[in-house]
Amino acid sequence: MVQSDAQASPPCLKPTQAAIAQAARVIRDGGLIGLPTDTVYGLAADATSDAAVAGVFRAKGRPADKPLIALIATMTMAEACGEFSAPALALAEAFWPGPLTLVLPRAAGSPLSPLVHQGAPGVSLRIPGNKTARAVVEASERPLTAPSANPSGAPSPLTAAEVAAGLGSHVALIVDGGRAADSLGSTLLDLTGETARLLRAGVVTCEAIEGVIGPIVRAN
Repeated sequence: MVQSDAQASPPCLKPTQAAIAQAARVIRDGGLIGLPTDTVYGLAADATSDAAVAGVFRAKGRPADKPLIALIATMTMAEACGEFSAPALALAEAFWPGPLTLVLPRAAGSPLSPLVHQGAPGVSLRIPGNKTARAVVEASERPLTAPSANPSGAPSPLTAAEVAAGLGSHVALIVDGGRAADSLGSTLLDLTGETARLLRAGVVTCEAIEGVIGPIVRAN
């Protein structure tokens, strides 16, 4: 469900129960929406649909070899997508919902589209701390991709109006949760090997992670 250029101003809906349900219907129908996440506004789509994920790449002009993070709502959903070791479970218990993204081995039978992880050995998962984002995932009943809702290379949007200005012709609606936090991005931690490896520094500090699972390999 991609809008024409003549429809460059999608509806911006406050995060009421009705709006969440409408957003979930768009997701299930294969469309794209804008929604607030833990840090900036994201471009959300059904992470189990090849066509929907491909639509995210097209809308953003995102390099085709750049993997996406999948937002999930529950540990049941998470464990269907990735394999959780004891350290991964401890980190999920300590920091989810919240801005820690875990890169885990792909679970057998994972519902995620291969386009999400782009052939990489791991899948990147997070239960968002933002209540609106989590509510949309729950209502959609499937994992969502939600990279920043801006054309690649442009500033990340902090408001619904900025999403509309940048990607308005590509989204069916925007859930307007007010101004985004504009904090650091989520911390990205790779747990696919024997040793946990920091891929991207973010809101959750290395010290906090090491307080749960012990030493990790830090980024330069």
